[in-house]
Formats: sequence, structure tokens, C-alpha cells
Amino acid sequence: MLSINFTPFPNLETERLYLRRVDKNDVESILELRSNVETMKYIPRPLLKTTEDALEHIAMIDAKIESSEGINWAITYKNDPKLIGIIGHYRIKPEHFRAEIGYMLLPEHSGQGIITEAIKEAVKYGFEVMKLHSIEAIIAPENHGSAKVLEKNNFIKEAHLKENEFYEGSFLDTVIYSRLNKVQH
Repeated sequence: MLSINFTPFPNLETERLYLRRVDKNDVESILELRSNVETMKYIPRPLLKTTEDALEHIAMIDAKIESSEGINWAITYKNDPKLIGIIGHYRIKPEHFRAEIGYMLLPEHSGQGIITEAIKEAVKYGFEVMKLHSIEAIIAPENHGSAKVLEKNNFIKEAHLKENEFYEGSFLDTVIYSRLNKVQH
């Protein structure tokens, strides 16, 4: 079984981006991200409505890091500490050497390759540091932008599950993409 520990917190860098820990100073950006109908369109979770909701969300992110159940990074530009998105490994299954990757970006920053760049670094961390064997991404079938980004990062479509999630009175389909770590453990 994997032994995962996110202490000290691992900040990551790419050519343009700095991935750092989310903190209370990000409350307005988190609220903006998770209260935005457009950003949340494919995420079957309630919209955040207040600063208090955003602080609770940050506390939940911290709790998952402290318990090694998940890790989220604030996506920022290297020259600007403002959070423009989030990326992380969710639902880590140490017994299966597998985790789920998830990401969100404020709409005004989309179409610039930011998520593609952030995924590349988060996947590298997952395989090289966390020693994962596979990383999955679960998306809505109509989220073509996310599918494209995953395919650019060598994720393969594994499954289309019919009506496997129930949210706000409707059954929703999900599509699972995954990528295997080809490096031997």
C-alpha cells in the first residue's frame, strides 16, 4: 500500500505557473470559482453562496491534505499570487495506487493552455512522488473541453457510465478517463 504524506506541502512550478497551497487569502477567488454557474456547469455540487461557504471549502481542502486523503493546489501565474484555478488529486486510493485528478479554472483564463500545463505537473507529481500507478478523471460526457485537455495529457477514455450519479433530481452520466504510469515501481 502507498504511504502518502503532504508535509511539507509540495509547491510545484511550470514554465508559466506556480502551484501552491490554497489558504484563507484565496477566499474571494474560491467563492468566485465555486459560485460561478459557468465554472460549475459540469460539477454536480452545490454552488457556494457566501464567504463562509468558501472558508468551509478551504477548511475541507486543508483537512484532506492533513489526513493525506487528497491534495489541492491553487493555480497562479508565477508573477501573480492570485488564485485563478485549482487542481488536485482527489479520492486517493492508496491500496490501488490510484487517485482521481480534478481541476477548475476561472473562465477568463481558459483557452490559454493553463489547465494542460497544470495537469502535466500534477500528473508528474502523482507518478513520481506519490508513486501512483494510475490517475483517473471523471467528467460529464458533454464537457468536451475537459475531454480534449485530458487527451492532450495522454489520458484514455475508459468508460461511459449511464446515469450513475443522482444530483438535484436527475440521473447523470459520467465518463472516466485514465492514464497509467508506464514507469516500473
